[in-house]
Amino acid sequence: MGLIEVNGIRVFAYHGCLPEEARIGGHYRGDVAGEGDFGQAEASDQLHDTVDYGRVTTLVKEQMAVRSKLIEHVGRRILEALKAEWPGALRWRVRVVKEHPPVPGAGDHVVYVLEG
Repeated sequence: MGLIEVNGIRVFAYHGCLPEEARIGGHYRGDVAGEGDFGQAEASDQLHDTVDYGRVTTLVKEQMAVRSKLIEHVGRRILEALKAEWPGALRWRVRVVKEHPPVPGAGDHVVYVLEG
């Protein structure tokens, strides 16, 4: 079993329930991990036998570009896009980080984590 992580994908997006979040946007990060059998990639040394980090980044950015009220919704779309791109036995973990949410007392970021 192996684990591939693509962490710190930075995106400026317009998610949130408040009207001003749709207008001014905010900073987000995405982290993705895929766990599974990477034995073929270990043996072949070929990109087509593994998870392409560039493609992961593109999928996260594409889904982050679609406005949502909730980061939970964004996380689900990212997870579904990953599963569609790499169908099979990988187990995915998606982490969506909203930096400096405009909510009193929320701290400097909130995180939603989804696995599937």
